[in-house]
Amino acid sequence: MRLTRRNIVKSIGATSLAIASGRVGATSSQTLDVAVVGAGVFGSWTAWHLRKRGLKVALYDAYGPGNVRSSSGGESRVIRLSYGGDPLYSSMALESLGYWKALSDRQSTPIFYPTGVLWFSPERDQYMQRSLAWLEAQKISHRSGNADWLGKNWPQIRFDANEVGFIEEDTGGLIANRAVQATVRDAGLKPVIAHVGPPRNGQAGGFELPDGQRARKLVYALGPWLGNLFPGTLGERLSVTRQEVFYFGPPDGDDRFAAGRFPVWADFNGGDIVYGLPDIEGRGFKIAFDRHGPAIDPNSLEREPSSEGISMARAFIANRFPALADAPLVQARVCQYTNTSNGDFLIDWLPGNRDVLLIGGGSGHGFKHGPAVGKRAAELLVSGSAQAEPRFSLETKGINTNRQVY
Repeated sequence: MRLTRRNIVKSIGATSLAIASGRVGATSSQTLDVAVVGAGVFGSWTAWHLRKRGLKVALYDAYGPGNVRSSSGGESRVIRLSYGGDPLYSSMALESLGYWKALSDRQSTPIFYPTGVLWFSPERDQYMQRSLAWLEAQKISHRSGNADWLGKNWPQIRFDANEVGFIEEDTGGLIANRAVQATVRDAGLKPVIAHVGPPRNGQAGGFELPDGQRARKLVYALGPWLGNLFPGTLGERLSVTRQEVFYFGPPDGDDRFAAGRFPVWADFNGGDIVYGLPDIEGRGFKIAFDRHGPAIDPNSLEREPSSEGISMARAFIANRFPALADAPLVQARVCQYTNTSNGDFLIDWLPGNRDVLLIGGGSGHGFKHGPAVGKRAAELLVSGSAQAEPRFSLETKGINTNRQVY
């Protein structure tokens, strides 16, 4: 069913009445324009954009926005613009940055920290060179230099003599779970905690929902659970992998690794990315390896860090950050990536049904793009048109892993 201009105008009036009466998010006998299933970063921003267009929207999640099991939960995420010169993701990240900054400014406690993002690698690395060229072409604020320049500006890091780097000056870190929850509040929505199964049409028209509501259109943005719900369509096209992140405690009284004195960083060597965030809000110095872990089921995943992962993180820190060589592990988190075959997102209709939109495949780099993904999804839902970006189409999602997006 196409969302016509007349339907949108009607929805604006109904939404205004609901806001005035304090009934936003409550169960109603009226048919929703869209029900969004999954209150992670993709689902919450899709709901946000739909609400800003005046549509009647409800948001459903099995555990709640920013919950610890979700890929959008946890403490922090990177928002960076560099994608090896890829204009699609760099442009989406730039667009999303504006939304994140504006949302953060509306909060009593910030969700965005403008620490900058520091990249370093051996010189002549093509990914780095293309990234730097894109920043220069777009006139994005940045600085660059050789190993001497890097060491002078960030003496906390041990650099190799042949390394070069650059810093994006206006990007930084996001507080993940708080950011998702802020997005939902900013949309004026109260999430419904419920399990929503595959699409089910009701006798009275629209899709039936577990709280008795009906919706003309459905969005499924379920992160690692998306393939489980649509096994025939997505079961082999999405792989879910176990990922570990670690937080180490800087020495007492030492603020050299704190936000404000230290940036988000990415060590890009031979296609192997190790990245981390400074100590933000006393959460510890974060380190993670951007490589796919073993395949898992998100329903049964035990979220205990491995001794191998801790040892690998300690060895890396001792080499790159000598002052933290003896730092204690203060926190660890086990989450998951939901990977497409090449790292491109999925934003497309369920085959044969222009009333059900599937969003997923964040592939480890999706969080920062939440606002831009939500905007693209909202445009599809309002227009009812086919997915115009081939890279986000279901058709381009293969079953053989060949990661192309970093």
